Order: sequence, then C-alpha cells, then structure tokens
Amino acid sequence: MNSNLNTANYWDKKEHSKLFKLVLPMILANITSPLIGLVDTAVLGHMGGTIFLAGASVAALILTQIYWICGFLRMSATGLSAQAKGTKNPAQVSQVFYQSVFSALIIGLTLLLLHQGILSIGLALSEADAQVKRIITEYFNVRVWGAPAALANLAIVGWLLGQQKARLVMIVQVSANILNAALNIGFVFGLGWGVSGVAAASIIAEYFIAIISVYFILRSGLLKPKLDWFGLSAMKAMTQLNSHMLIRNLALQVCLVFMTFQGIRLGQQTAAINAILMQFFMLISLGLDAIAYAVEALIGEAKGALSKVKTVFFIKLGLFWSNIFAGLYSLVFLFFGHAIIGVLTDLPVLIEATSNYLLIIWLLPIIAHWCFFFDGVFIGLTRAKAMQNSMLLSAVLIFFPTWWLFSPFGNWALWIALLSFMASRGLSLGGYLIYLSRRGELIG
Repeated sequence: MNSNLNTANYWDKKEHSKLFKLVLPMILANITSPLIGLVDTAVLGHMGGTIFLAGASVAALILTQIYWICGFLRMSATGLSAQAKGTKNPAQVSQVFYQSVFSALIIGLTLLLLHQGILSIGLALSEADAQVKRIITEYFNVRVWGAPAALANLAIVGWLLGQQKARLVMIVQVSANILNAALNIGFVFGLGWGVSGVAAASIIAEYFIAIISVYFILRSGLLKPKLDWFGLSAMKAMTQLNSHMLIRNLALQVCLVFMTFQGIRLGQQTAAINAILMQFFMLISLGLDAIAYAVEALIGEAKGALSKVKTVFFIKLGLFWSNIFAGLYSLVFLFFGHAIIGVLTDLPVLIEATSNYLLIIWLLPIIAHWCFFFDGVFIGLTRAKAMQNSMLLSAVLIFFPTWWLFSPFGNWALWIALLSFMASRGLSLGGYLIYLSRRGELIG
C-alpha cells in the first residue's frame, strides 16, 4: 500500500476489499458458531425429559461464562499477532503464537484443577432440585475436560485473525460445527451415552479445532519455540495486557448479569422480553464484531509497521463501514422489527409486550456500533488499559447511576442504562483516541 494514503485512494476498491476479505469470513463464522449450542439443545430436547435440557444448559452456561471472561486471550493474541505481522519479523510472529497458546493452556489446566470447586459454586447458585443437579454434574464433569482446548482456541483464533487468516478460521469452525452435530446424534441416539454424549461431542469438536488449526499454522513456516520466550520478563507484556482485558471483561459481565437478574426480579414476562431483546443484540454483533475483528488486524499491522498514516487510514475506513452496517441494521429493525419478534416467539401477549420496546431495538445498532468499533481499534493498538478504564468508568459512573435514576420506569431503566453504558464506552474511547492522535502518541 502506498504510504501516502489520501482521499483519492480512500475510495480505492482494493482497500475496501482488504477489509472485507476479513469481514465476510468472520460473519459466516459468527453465524455458524451458535449452531453448536443449537444442535446440543435439539438433541437434549429429544431425550425424553426437561431435566436433561435444563441441567446441561446450566452446566454449559457455567463454562460459557468462564470462557467469555477469558476472551482476553483472543483479544491480546489478535493485537500482538497483527503488530508482529506489521514488523515482518518471523521470530516475533512465532513468539506471539507460542506465548498466547501457553497462557491459554495454563489457565485451562488451572480450570481442570479447580473444576470441582467451580461446580460446587455453580450448583449453589443454580438452586436446582436434586435431579437437575445430577444432570448438571454429569455434563459439567465431562465437558470441563475440553477447557484446555477451548481456551487454546481463543488464543489460536486471535493469532490467526491477527495474521489476517480469517478464511481458515471460518473453514475450521464450520467443519467443527458439522462434526459436533454428527457426533451428538451418534453418541446420544446411536450409542446411548445420554448427556455425557452431548458433552463428549463438544469436547471432540473443541480439540478438533485446536489440532487442525495448529497443523495448518505449523505448515505455514512457524519457527520452533525458544525456552526464553516463556520467562517472566518475556511474558510480562502479554501478562499485563491480559490483566487489563480481564478486568475489562469482568466489569462488562457484572453489568450484563445485573441486567439478567434484575429482569427476572421484575417478573417472568419481563425476563422473557429481555431474552428476546438480547437476541437483537446478538444479531447486530454478527456484523459489528466482524468489522471490529478486521479493524483489529489491519490497525495492529499498521502499528507494527510504525505507520501512523496507515493506522489513521484504517480507522477511518473501518468507521465508515461500521456506520454503514449500523445504519442497515437499524433500517432492517425499523421495517421488520415486529416481524422478527414474531419469529422469536408465537405468544401474542409476549409479541405485544416486546413490541413496546421497538424504539430500543431501532437505537441499539446506532449506539452500540461505536463501542464495538473502538474496542477493535484499541485491541489493534494493544491499549488494554484504556479499554479497562473506559469500561470501569462507564459501569460505575453511567450504567448503575442511570439505572437507579430511571428505576421507577421498571424494565425501561435497564435498557436506558445499557444504551447509555454503550454510548459512554464509545465516547470515552473515541475521545481518548483523538487525544492520543493530537499528542502524536497513536502508535507510540
């Protein structure tokens, strides 16, 4: 790319194509990823009793929440991998890969060692009856053995995204989803393994992703690891990055968990409404996350190459498409929001009640895309502390005070608080980005 990027080649199709070569595979991967949970649910739902679905769902939720919090493994791997790519230094590229996977395996093995304690806490919080607790225990004790692979996959996917190998990520994930579906059916209905069969299918799919991905990565010419890459001083930068990301993820999770439980306290119908509204949030994440992933990779590479011009260029390019996607989502929800609600539920009372929140649905993409996008920018710049501080400030000073202020309005208070929270994150990160740029510290 010409270092003198200007307004003329801002509209160059090659530059937009570079971004979309990352965006489109990740959209497809994001669409197919929920299929693992969907297939699990379908199989469990045909096992002759609701306790199987209830128990396995709770057990899966415990692990999913842990994996989600450990999402910092993917974020740090993407940013560091992209920057290493920008340096064109094979040793640095290889070092980031091995350090990222090493960190993930350490955490995964720690989860295995502590899994009985984690299970006990999960059982206590679930307040399930004895039969459901038995299913939770059975599923969890099998599925937890996939933790090292599941967490390693976060690091592997992050590294691949940083290397702009989104197509490989998509192919491997889609293949794993198909494998999981086939094994689910075979283990449960063919071999009669029940709930353990569902968990075993997920484990095999997780290890399949790890093994196949590593196979292709090693074939790409990765250097052999060196012992000094894993010393305390060598790992310091990644450890600090992961620590800030962890705090950031925990703060976000506190807000989302608060929304869930507060919705339940407001009644069964409110909880159902919020579950439907969250599906709209999931829908927008399919596209906006893909844009953010592409931005992480391109900006990280630009920073690694020490090019402020390219960094600014890809910030503008990514922001352009983030706005386009957000606008399209909002238009779709404006014209088809009611119809989508009808697809998600066939209960007339619930359709009517959820339709009262169409304003929230219309505003969601327009407000949320800023924090999605700037998260991607700051991951690419590996400025995790700024992400942590933005999240903490937005949670403490915006989310909870806004909810308290509007609490007389019931469930509306939760969604006003969430929109305000996302707006605050976008504004604070955007403002800090401008500050860094004006001080000449954008890539410093």
